[in-house]
Amino acid sequence: MADRVTVIGWDGSPLTAAARAALGAATLVAGAAHHLALPEVPAGAERIRLGSVALAARRIAAHRGTAVVLADGDPGFFGVVRTLRAPEFGLEVEVVPAVSAVAAAFARAGMPWDDAHVVVAHPRTLRRAVNVCRAHTKVAVLTSPGAGPAELGLLMDGIHRTFVICEELGTEREQVTVVTSDKAADHSWRDPNVVIVIGGPVGAGESGSWIAGRDPSAGPRGWSLPAEAYGGDLGEGERDPLRTAQLARLGPRVGDLVWDIGCASGAFATEAARAGAAVIAVDRDPQACARTDSVARRYGVQLQIVHGTAPQVLENLPEPDVVRVGGGGAAVVSAVADRRPQRIVADAATRDAAELIGRDLTEHGYQVECALLQSVELDTRAWTEKERSVAFLLSGVLPARGA
Repeated sequence: MADRVTVIGWDGSPLTAAARAALGAATLVAGAAHHLALPEVPAGAERIRLGSVALAARRIAAHRGTAVVLADGDPGFFGVVRTLRAPEFGLEVEVVPAVSAVAAAFARAGMPWDDAHVVVAHPRTLRRAVNVCRAHTKVAVLTSPGAGPAELGLLMDGIHRTFVICEELGTEREQVTVVTSDKAADHSWRDPNVVIVIGGPVGAGESGSWIAGRDPSAGPRGWSLPAEAYGGDLGEGERDPLRTAQLARLGPRVGDLVWDIGCASGAFATEAARAGAAVIAVDRDPQACARTDSVARRYGVQLQIVHGTAPQVLENLPEPDVVRVGGGGAAVVSAVADRRPQRIVADAATRDAAELIGRDLTEHGYQVECALLQSVELDTRAWTEKERSVAFLLSGVLPARGA
């Protein structure tokens, strides 16, 4: 019974001495068709076309002999190593890595990638991958059939990005193409491919960063910033305590799409984007849209801003994960609940308005909580009251998807 498997990464370069030695001794070799066609694969070895890695692992575990798995790029980076190391198979895994497809793609593009986010797009995760591309300025997408450059471009309708599409890296058919996101669906692309998605200001930086991806210290601290950060006096529905409570209940995160309906100053939309989520900010007031755009630019976050009146303007927007309803009352909350986001928050000035919203959310199947938030800001020089705010905060969570 095999208890050990050597995993060899392949990036199109000649195999290393260690890889050739392991492959030459193999009695079972698993890999894609182009791996199994390599001349170094022993003629007498059993060959497995690698579809399901779990199925291949079971066959390897039952094999009497020496097993090798061939995989593209670095098999420890979104590759087969994770599955092969699962305790259920009882395999000891030795890895001979190669250059990852992501590193190769950025090398072909001549770009640094320590500031990039890396996501994997399958049909089931495509929407979340698109949300990361909406929210961040540099993203590498490892695609799959049914979740490739064309599908990425179609789902990014209304968002301008540049796609650097690297097809069949490491092979004789390798090709690198640069297109805008709206043109990606006009072409057929060969698998496998990596898509580098670029949008917004991207610079080399003077001293580099200390952490991969977006530097968390690039912006100011705090979930919510004081009113002065957004131009001074904010409306009742945008005060710091209410905004912080809304953020806490929605919990926007990387991969989410947030709707901020009635974005006003842009405070909530900007702070949700600072958490790493993709955000669509909606307002019927063109001046509010302009303020939101200005604030987003100031804090270096990516927002899609939609000018229009809810609920009508919401019909053609992509499906949200969490929603803040900052204006429009029960009618807008009802229209949002019809779209079944995981979480919804809204506020009301009176108990009657809060009860109306709460009943509507309950009728849509949401678990509803309501809190009366009262905050008093004090002047610490004299410890006297400067400002008082009162609001009903409602939150709704779909039980089946509530995390």
